Amino acid sequence: MPQSPLSLALLTIPALLIAVILHEIAHGWVADKLGDPTARLSGRITLNPLKHIDPFLTVIVPGLLVLSGSPVIFGGAKPVPVNPLNLNNPRKDMIWVAIAGPVTNIILALIAYVLLKGGIEVGFFSSLPPGIGLFLYYSFAYAVLINLVLALFNMLPIPPLDGGRIAVGMLPDEAARGLARIEPYGILVVVALLFMGLFDVIITPILEFLFKHVLI
Repeated sequence: MPQSPLSLALLTIPALLIAVILHEIAHGWVADKLGDPTARLSGRITLNPLKHIDPFLTVIVPGLLVLSGSPVIFGGAKPVPVNPLNLNNPRKDMIWVAIAGPVTNIILALIAYVLLKGGIEVGFFSSLPPGIGLFLYYSFAYAVLINLVLALFNMLPIPPLDGGRIAVGMLPDEAARGLARIEPYGILVVVALLFMGLFDVIITPILEFLFKHVLI
């Protein structure tokens, strides 16, 4: 397993950029299909990374994690703009808009996993020069991990995370309004939970289960 910050950066940053950019494009694309063209008119349904990069979420957060030697690397792109008032059925449609991001990451994780397992079984990685074969092997492995982490992290039921938006759309009115009020402070809540060991308590056990019982 690569240990140096430079090696980790080379392996994780491309996979992370693809993961977070397609995550946001999925939100915007689904919103557009359900009646809200805001993301499309803002030029956000595009593969151009410059349209999606957020200095803090896309650069600083993953950079600090890499430099600190964290075993888990994650980040995010600039959220796509969505105007619920333009949606055909704002409350129900926001559930589909929100869930599109994590579903995209799960699909990307599955694609990377199939390529990883297929490459191992046919001897693709071992047929390449050692440095290149090992680099590609770990690139696919980190792509699986990064996309699973993003999917699980974003499904936490805390607005403005996708799980929070889904919960607001599914809960009874009074409970939904109460949860929605958290949104302005949601990121602070998430940061506090991360410092309190959120990954160790919730996300890491799920990842370990998946890698042990599903991704074999």
